[in-house]
Amino acid sequence: MEIKVLGPGCAKCHKTEEIVRAAVQESGVEVHVIKVSDAMEIAKSGVFGTPAVIVDGQVKAVGKIPSKQDVLNWIGK
Repeated sequence: MEIKVLGPGCAKCHKTEEIVRAAVQESGVEVHVIKVSDAMEIAKSGVFGTPAVIVDGQVKAVGKIPSKQDVLNWIGK
């Protein structure tokens, strides 16, 4: 499983990455977390608001910080 956290480095983007990593650690599931901060890469993903979270190619959140429970649900826990 792969989770991408998209954002240029703002406080909300850092918080989103922190929540995603905490949820992944709690879940015990093998997940590759990637932080994408390059504006061109973010645009290629079809996302025009940040922070954003993409799980296995599916956009799950745009423009908001997800809760840890949201992330656990996306992981399947």
